Amino acid sequence: MSLINLDDTIAAIATPLGESGIGIVRISGRRALSIADKIFVSKHRERPSKFKTYTTHYGLIVRPSKYKDNQAPTRMKEDHEVIDEVILTVMRRPRSYTREDVVEINCHGGIIPLRKTLELVLDFGARLAKPGEFTQRAFLNGRIDLAQAEAVLDIIRAKTDSALSLSVEQLKGGLSRRLSEIRRELLRLLTVLEANIDFPEENLERIKTEDIISILERIGQRIRYTLQGSDKGRIFRDGIKVVICGKPNAGKSSLLNALLRCERSIVTPIAGTTRDIIEDILDIKGIPIRIVDTAGIIEPNDLIERKAVSRSKQYIDEADLILLVFDGSKRLSPEDRVLMHKIQARPTLAIINKIDLKQKIAYEEIMRRFQRIVKISAKKQRNINLLEEEIAQFVFSGRIKSNERVWVSNLRHIQHLKRIERLVSSAYRSAKKGLSYEFISQYMRESINYIDEILGRRFSEELLDRIFSQFCIGK
Repeated sequence: MSLINLDDTIAAIATPLGESGIGIVRISGRRALSIADKIFVSKHRERPSKFKTYTTHYGLIVRPSKYKDNQAPTRMKEDHEVIDEVILTVMRRPRSYTREDVVEINCHGGIIPLRKTLELVLDFGARLAKPGEFTQRAFLNGRIDLAQAEAVLDIIRAKTDSALSLSVEQLKGGLSRRLSEIRRELLRLLTVLEANIDFPEENLERIKTEDIISILERIGQRIRYTLQGSDKGRIFRDGIKVVICGKPNAGKSSLLNALLRCERSIVTPIAGTTRDIIEDILDIKGIPIRIVDTAGIIEPNDLIERKAVSRSKQYIDEADLILLVFDGSKRLSPEDRVLMHKIQARPTLAIINKIDLKQKIAYEEIMRRFQRIVKISAKKQRNINLLEEEIAQFVFSGRIKSNERVWVSNLRHIQHLKRIERLVSSAYRSAKKGLSYEFISQYMRESINYIDEILGRRFSEELLDRIFSQFCIGK
C-alpha cells in the first residue's frame, strides 16, 4: 500500500458478509456528507449535510434515475429505485474515528443490500478503501499513534478476554505513554550532552559523569521492566500450541472433548477412531490454547494411517506443550515406552487417564521421566480443572501477575525495545569508561529513533504497508 491520498473519500463494507441483523457501509472523507446527500432520503426531508454530529436518522437509500448537483433528493419520487431501508449516522470531523467526516449506513445485513449500497456510494464519487485504510487515516491524521493502530488489529484478533484486555490497554495508550516518558528522559539528557559538545566555549556547566551514569541506569531499568512482560504478552496475543498424543484408545479424543466442554471429536471403544488431526481453540486462564488431537502413534497398516501418523509426529515436533495421555487401567505398553523416550526432553505433561477404572499402570516409571503428572477421568470429567491449572502453571511457571497491564506483545515492538535496551546499555558502559560525550550521544540518538519508529513518529511506506495490509478492508 502506497501512502494514501487523504483528499480521496473512501468507502467499504465494515461488517462481515453474510446474513445478519444489520450490515454497515462506512464512508470517510471530505465528500462523505455530500455523497450521503445524493443517495439518502430522510423521513423528515432533511439532508445528511445538515444533520448534527453524532446523530442517527431513519430513511431510505435510493438511486435516482436523474440527478443534478444542486438537486439532492429530499423526498421519494417515482423515478427513484429504493435500495434499502436504513439508519444513517453522521460523525463530523475532527471527532470521528478517522478525524474526517464519517457517515455510516446501517443496512439490513444481507449481501445484496450491502453490495448495492456500496456500489451506489462508489458511483457518486467515493473509492473502495484499501485494507486498514480507515485506521491508517486515523494514524496519519494524528488521532492515534502507530502502536495504538496496531492494537486495533490485536483487538479484532483477540481470542480470549485477557488478550482483549491487553490490546484495549495498548489502544488506550498504556505502552505509548510509557515509551513517551522514556523518550523524554533520553531527550533531556541528550540535549544537555549536545549543548556541552556544540558550545564548549560558552563555559556551560558540565553534567557530572556520575549523573549521566545514574540517569542511563534508570532508563535501562525502565526498558528492561517493559520487556519483562513480553513473553507473557506474546502468549496472551498469539497463544500456544498444545498437542494431545498417546497410543490408540488412551482417551485422547475424550480429553479434547472434556477440555472443550463439547463433543468435538468422535469417541468409540474402537482403537484408532481418530485417523486425522483435529484442532480447536480454547481459553485456559486467559491463555489462547490451540489444542490439537492427534491420531494414535502406531505402526501404520495402510496409506491413510501412515499419513495420519506422519502428521501427528509433525504436530508433536511443533508443539509448545505436549499432553501425553496414558490409559491408567492398563499396564505400560511398548508403544507407551517408545513415546516416553521420544518426547521426554520436550515440555510435557503426563496425563493418567481413566482413574474411574481399576488402576494397573506403573506410576513410578512415568514419574522417573516426567516431573508433572495429572490424574484424570476424561469420560467422567474428573480433575479437568486441575489439568487446566497445571497447563497455566506450566506456561507461566507460577510467576504471572494479573495487575501488570502494560505487556508488550507485538513482535515489532519487542525487537525494537531489545535494540533500545542494547543501545542504552552501550551508552551506560561508555559513560562508566569515561568516553567522550559524542559516543554516548550517538547511542541515545539511535535509541530515540527506535522509539519513534514504534510510535510512528518516523515511518516508511514499506512499514505502513506491512502493518495495515493485515487489516480487513472495512477497518
